[in-house]
Formats: sequence, C-alpha cells, structure tokens
Amino acid sequence: MIKKPRGTEDILPNDSKIWRLIENTAHEICAKYGYKEIRTPVFEDTSLFSRGVGDTTDVVQKEMYTFNDKGGRSITLRPEGTASLVRSYIENSLYANPQPTKLYYLISCYRYEKPQSGRLREFHQFGLECFGSDSSATDAEIITLAFDFFKTLGVKDLSLNLNSIGCEKCKPKYNEELKKYFSSHIDKLCDTCKDRLEKNPMRIIDCKSPVCQEVCADAPRMIDYLCEDCDSHFNQLTSYLDKLNIKYAIDPNIVRGLDYYTKTVFEITSDALGAQSTVCGGGRYNGLVEELGGKPTPGIGFAMGIERLILILKSQGIELGESLGPNIFVASIGDNASLTAQKLVYDLRNKGLWAERDLCDRSVKAQMKYANKLGACYSIVIGDDEVLNNKASLKNMGTGEETVVELSCDSIYNIIKK
Repeated sequence: MIKKPRGTEDILPNDSKIWRLIENTAHEICAKYGYKEIRTPVFEDTSLFSRGVGDTTDVVQKEMYTFNDKGGRSITLRPEGTASLVRSYIENSLYANPQPTKLYYLISCYRYEKPQSGRLREFHQFGLECFGSDSSATDAEIITLAFDFFKTLGVKDLSLNLNSIGCEKCKPKYNEELKKYFSSHIDKLCDTCKDRLEKNPMRIIDCKSPVCQEVCADAPRMIDYLCEDCDSHFNQLTSYLDKLNIKYAIDPNIVRGLDYYTKTVFEITSDALGAQSTVCGGGRYNGLVEELGGKPTPGIGFAMGIERLILILKSQGIELGESLGPNIFVASIGDNASLTAQKLVYDLRNKGLWAERDLCDRSVKAQMKYANKLGACYSIVIGDDEVLNNKASLKNMGTGEETVVELSCDSIYNIIKK
C-alpha cells in the first residue's frame, strides 16, 4: 500500500469544516482591514529564496525542497510566503497603485524538517503583507488584526512578544559586538554557527542547539544598540499597543528565522503548543523589496501556522461548528419512484438545500438506516402509490412528526425552511 509522504497529512472531511471556518474567518477579518487576497505559484526560482530569505538561515541551508526542472532551472517549493509576495509586488507593478498595498494569502509551504506535533514538511499558513508604509501605526495595525482574528475564533491565553532588530544603520555596530562576544565562546558553538560568525552573527541567536542557546543567554542585546530612528519607531509602537490595551512583553532574543527582517519583530505564542509555542510571527522588512530588484519600499507582515492554530483550538475545547447532516433524504422504491426521487433531489438542491438519495440500490429499511447515519433532518419515502397520488409523508427525523405533502419541490421546501 502506498502511504502519504512523511511530514504530510490528509485533511479528511470531518476536519475540513475546521479549515473552512479558519479560512472564512481570515477572509472576513482581512476585508475589515482593507487587505485583498493574492495567490502566488507553489514553486519559484531558487534565487528568490536564497536572496530574499537569506543564505545563512536554517531555511535555506537545511530545509528547502530544491530541484532542477527539465530545462535545467533550479526550482524550489516555497518555504514561506513573503518572498513570493515581494516578487509579485515588483513584477506586477503593484507599487503603481495607491499606497500602501495590503495583501493576504492562504497557502501551503514546504520545509524538510523533522516532523513533530505542530511542525510538518507540508504545512499551511495564513499571512499578510503591507507595502509602502514605514509608520509604527502599521505595525500596530497588523498586530491588532492578528488578535482580532484569534478573538473571533475564540482563542484565549495568547502572549505577544516584541523586539526590534534595528536597521542598516545600527546593525553593523551590533554585529561587531556579537562577533567579539561569540569569538570568545567559539569552542562551544556548533559548526553551523561557527560559519555564521563572520557572515551573519545574529543568526546564532536563532540557533536551536541547546549549547548555542546557553552561550546566547549572555550575548549583547540589539535593543541596547538601536539608532535614534529605530528606538523612536519601537517606542511609538509600544505606545500604540498601550493605547489599544494589547499586552506585550519585550523579548530581546527574538530575531526571527529569516534574514530580511528590520526594526519590529514579534511572535504570538501559546502554552498549549509546548515547545513549538509560536503560532504567529512577523515583522518589518524595509530592505527586502530593494534586495529583490524593486525600488526602496518599506514592508511589514506576519504568517501563522494553520496546523498549530488547530492544535490550540482543540486543546482549548473551542466549538468548531456542528457536523450537520442533509436537510432531507429521499428514499425510493421501484423504477418510477427512482426517477421521481432523482428529479425531486435535483430541484431541492437548486433551491439551496442539501438533499440526498440512495445511490447503492439499498432496501427501504437500509435506506432509512443510511439516512440516520447521515444525520438527515427530514426524510420522505416515495413508492408507486406516492407517484400516482403525487403525495407522500414527510418525516421530521428529530421529533418523528409526519406531514403529508405534495410531491413538489416548493411544498417540501416550505416545510423544511419554516
């Protein structure tokens, strides 16, 4: 038997309703904030991610699904959404529209990681990006949108953690301080972090090795090296959050796992996820559009893992909607009745009802058992007499009450939709 690849999951019909609820909520919340949906290819030129995400990140160094296509081009399944949106923003001249440009997405992503709870090789994200505004009010708005989304779903006990990782003005001095610090502990660093020391020492802070994490505990903090502009931006953001009564904690160890971030970075976490506590993360990337060939354009966004969100919903016992059955099940006996049942079901569906009939030539008794298993709200049995008299008994499956009705779509519909 062929099985699904490791690190992937089938989304079965009973779970699909959860996904639809999340997706519909995302559409509704984004519409309130003026964000419009965008869809990008599932694979891109590999250079998009090596340049955009950063060639010193774990994502690029260890986790990407990369292959050569039949034309010899290096192609990568997207490991995240932001780089693709920036590419699309530039390529489709979205910068020519009134700014800022507000976009959101619901996508699948791919990373070759060790599968575990809340971390898969094929996973799904709800994310958004805002291009063209460097205001800290934009930072506050997307954080507010995230919490609005969680609140609408009923998610509780979330924590917001903030940091600023500076800009091209203040990062160089901080990186020099990091190099000095980590050089004095180089014998304790993993091989990957030894390589990062010269290329991008800030990436060491994001290393998952327990030994490297121990070394990082006493490392210099970026927030102590911010230039005047970055410091003012961060203080304005916290003022907005205070005004909005959004609680937060400042965590100097947040650097995020991708190289494109500048200034604000944040994570929203839940204790329900254990070690994989982050359900939403994001921040600013004011240099990324330029890095990928566009004009200097500020940007900010976030992404949240849908699989992790579902783990939180289930752990908190949040009602995700009932699995309702058909509005009506139409049973039939004989060929003439079968023709009538087919037409009746067709007409009821055109009126907007979920109508079912037997498709497996079951006996009447077996058909009614099937209707019960489906959870049908009403049932009707059609035989030769019912066809001849153009009347049948409509049964409420919950109360057992029966009503004689004409065998017409309108008569049945009016009772069901009372």
